[in-house]
Amino acid sequence: MARKRTTHRSSAGNKLYAVRDADGQFKDIQSYARAHQADMARSSQAETATAAEGAKRRTTKKKVTKKKTAKRKAAKRTTAKPKVAKRKATKRKATKRKATRRKVTKRKATKRKATKKRARR
Repeated sequence: MARKRTTHRSSAGNKLYAVRDADGQFKDIQSYARAHQADMARSSQAETATAAEGAKRRTTKKKVTKKKTAKRKAAKRTTAKPKVAKRKATKRKATKRKATRRKVTKRKATKRKATKKRARR
């Protein structure tokens, strides 16, 4: 029978699963990641029951002998496609675009002020 687990957070922030006994004391505490991984590794009773049932079905099927018959070519199925009105192609009028150029402004070189070089000491 499955035990009820309560979730907590550790001081580090990890999620924990805790199982309590009848008195309410903690019986088992483990990290959520480890508990979840263990749960996924195990299969439930319901899963094992359906797997066993499927195995029985596969073994008890009767062997059916197929009669040899001439194979017929399957007729092509024609399905009525809904009619969709086609759009008429409209020609776009060619318009001349004006060539736009950016105006390039020349920057004037500014003269630096002459500074006296200081002698290193």
